[in-house]
Amino acid sequence: MPNTQYAAPGIAFALIVMGTILSLAGTDLVLPAVPSLPETLSGSQAMAQLVLAAFVAGGCIGLLAFGELGARVDQRTLLVWSLVSYAIVSLACMFAPSLPALVCLRFVQGLTGAAAAVFAPGMIRALYSEEKAVGALGFMASIESLIPALAPVVGVWLLIGFGWKSSFLVLGVLSLTVAGLVALLRHRMPPPPSTRVPGSYLRHLTNPTFLRYALSQAFTLGGLLIFVFGAPAMITKGLDGTLNDFIIMQVTGISFFIAGSNLAGRMTQKFGPEPMILFGSAMSACGLLGVLLFALIGGSEPLFLALLFIPVNLGLGFRGPPGFFRAVIAARGDDARG
Repeated sequence: MPNTQYAAPGIAFALIVMGTILSLAGTDLVLPAVPSLPETLSGSQAMAQLVLAAFVAGGCIGLLAFGELGARVDQRTLLVWSLVSYAIVSLACMFAPSLPALVCLRFVQGLTGAAAAVFAPGMIRALYSEEKAVGALGFMASIESLIPALAPVVGVWLLIGFGWKSSFLVLGVLSLTVAGLVALLRHRMPPPPSTRVPGSYLRHLTNPTFLRYALSQAFTLGGLLIFVFGAPAMITKGLDGTLNDFIIMQVTGISFFIAGSNLAGRMTQKFGPEPMILFGSAMSACGLLGVLLFALIGGSEPLFLALLFIPVNLGLGFRGPPGFFRAVIAARGDDARG
């Protein structure tokens, strides 16, 4: 049963999701402005690409840093300060005098904005029973999957209407707003456990149960992302397709991922988490093997990739929420580092 203190956990869940969305938007909302940055801030296209890479690198370090801090300090306090810091650095990006300076600020921006992604699974676990937590994680994943599709569209609109600085202004203002809401509604957020479990990243690396869940999720998602990142060039240059073909593939994949993520909670209640994790993993693997076979036989129809993309994304949607939640449980109370 869920903790009676959180009989209406929707507010806390919404705040957690908003925090993770703002972190994800730090890449996709800024993406449309990147090609114009060399001319605006006097730099090269290679340096402009570092605007994205620096944010990702900072985010990776931030995940580890906030994981360690979250095991020692009240996560609600850390979340507020993370959002405030993220907002300040976002606003500072507007005044970057050069492209190298913007790259440095973007690294710090990614670093400061990682807290919500770190704390979300553990907080959701505290808010809901196991069955409902899987459903909540699936719903959060489905919302997050829309960001890569929608944020660039908003970014283009901001760039055309208000210039490259506007995306950073939006990130800054929204982050300050969410930080204020988290601080104001702190009592709605789950507090740290009364007794903290001692742990370390090394402990997770030597925990075979945790590694099974974590690595299977990482490899499944990694296989998908490797394919997606190279898909535009492959479709337009290798298959003589168009970007519309890529868009069709992406929209198809995201739609089925959302469907799978939102069905995962109910299906996990019916069949159990382990069968769902295995079923989803096998489905994604079959889809990716289909893509490999398509390449080996010299397939040339881009739209056929959209069909192969369905089991890849649907399987990830099925296995993601229960796998993620079981990894949190396998962390044995060390949710932040896990």
